Amino acid sequence: MIWRITLANPTIGAEEEKAALDVLRSGWLSMGRVTEEFESKFASMLGVRYAFATSSGTAALHLASLSLGVGPGDEVIVPSLTFVATVNAFVYDGAVPVFAEITGEDNLNISPQDIERRITSRTKGIVVVHYAGYPVDIESVLGVARRHNLWVVEDAAHAPLARLSGRFLGTFGDVAAFSFFPNKNMTTGEGGMVVTNREDLADRIRLFRSHGMTTLTWERHKGHAHSYDVVALGRNYRIDELRSALGLVQLRKLAENNRKRGNLTELYRKLLADVDDLKVPFIGHPGEPAYHIMPVLVPLGKRKKVIDYMRRSGIQTSVHYPPVHLFTYYRERFGFREGALPTTERVALSELTLPLYPGMTEDDIAVVVETLKEALTTVC
Repeated sequence: MIWRITLANPTIGAEEEKAALDVLRSGWLSMGRVTEEFESKFASMLGVRYAFATSSGTAALHLASLSLGVGPGDEVIVPSLTFVATVNAFVYDGAVPVFAEITGEDNLNISPQDIERRITSRTKGIVVVHYAGYPVDIESVLGVARRHNLWVVEDAAHAPLARLSGRFLGTFGDVAAFSFFPNKNMTTGEGGMVVTNREDLADRIRLFRSHGMTTLTWERHKGHAHSYDVVALGRNYRIDELRSALGLVQLRKLAENNRKRGNLTELYRKLLADVDDLKVPFIGHPGEPAYHIMPVLVPLGKRKKVIDYMRRSGIQTSVHYPPVHLFTYYRERFGFREGALPTTERVALSELTLPLYPGMTEDDIAVVVETLKEALTTVC
């Protein structure tokens, strides 16, 4: 289908083309100098000690799990209103997911109070997602973690350059993961980044990212080593130079593109303010968001008709997200059932994601809003 207005659209141009071509002409395509520069600049941007580029955001999350020593039977508290990779990455290592509620219809982030209610003697850590690029109440989460001696992982896939109390998201917990999938605020096609300030975790991430090898191909190419040992059952979660080159260009555009996303979000909110059948989460939310997506809540039972109306008008929408605990795999393996998370489940049935990306114009926003109003009038 040819969309009049797409849900998302990466900001790619001549700079990215040149960066990719430079790598192709360099003769070195696997992880090397360009990746080192990408990692260094990403770490400097956030003010963290260590950053490791990865083949995907999922790989970044799994490296977080591996570095923390997650093992069979460990309980990990996670949100359900997230992309399934947030949870899968810890289940890979045998963790038992314990799902916590969101805060409410105005704040779709995980609730620190509900996290604490779900802690048992088997709980090892907490995973938070800064949903849509809006900060979790991370100080409260860290307080819970300190009281119970738990680690904290930030899934910051939606939140590059978002801040809370002047501090970048992804720098609060023990380790954090970012995603550079094409619909994200910055993209490398596929790709991700895992960051930490802890040297012990950095050492493990470095090892697990590349087969558990003590030296890498790039190091041997530079003459720093001639052989290697394998000291752990690692993975191949390396990024390549082409994607790192794209990442360096996208990094330079990130702040400006986030600013554009913020302006478009404010316009959405202004134009939607008089729509009685609609709720807009995160208005007045603390911190400086990254404005990754534009979620709204439509009346229960009406979403499919609204989506169909928007589609017929050429406007692409989406849902963020079907609750993870109700997916067939999680039902069958862990026994989760409807009703386990009533607030999450209710919001998940009414959430609708509207188009949002830096290349949108004010006219585009106006068209989306008018079409949404027509859809609500038609089906409600």
